[in-house]
Amino acid sequence: MNYAKKIVVAEDNSILALLLKYKLENEGYKIFMAANGKEAIDLIEEHNPDFILTDIMMPFVSGLELISHVRNKLNLSTPIIVFSASGQEEMVIKAFNLGASDFMSKPFSPNELVLRINRNLHQQTLLQKY
Repeated sequence: MNYAKKIVVAEDNSILALLLKYKLENEGYKIFMAANGKEAIDLIEEHNPDFILTDIMMPFVSGLELISHVRNKLNLSTPIIVFSASGQEEMVIKAFNLGASDFMSKPFSPNELVLRINRNLHQQTLLQKY
């Protein structure tokens, strides 16, 4: 059975969040939106998504804390793309060290994001086969 891949999007900028939801739904993904890291963790635990997109700077629980929770508490290898405003190199390095799969600097192209999601999902599928 072929099902729509599930993506949790954690983004506190409501305009960017709506743009991402629209773009990704048009690409055939099922999207779960979170306005902060706490909501994102709840959605991840409830829906076990195939992919996670997260901003680094968010209210309540940061993107870094979210990555740590997914990798260390939930023990999931779900691909995670992190967004951040430029000039936050130290946080980006921390995100990769915690287990982020990829990084995109804001502002970014929604088309490039879709390509990166597809690439990461394809790599994840290959890893699961072996």
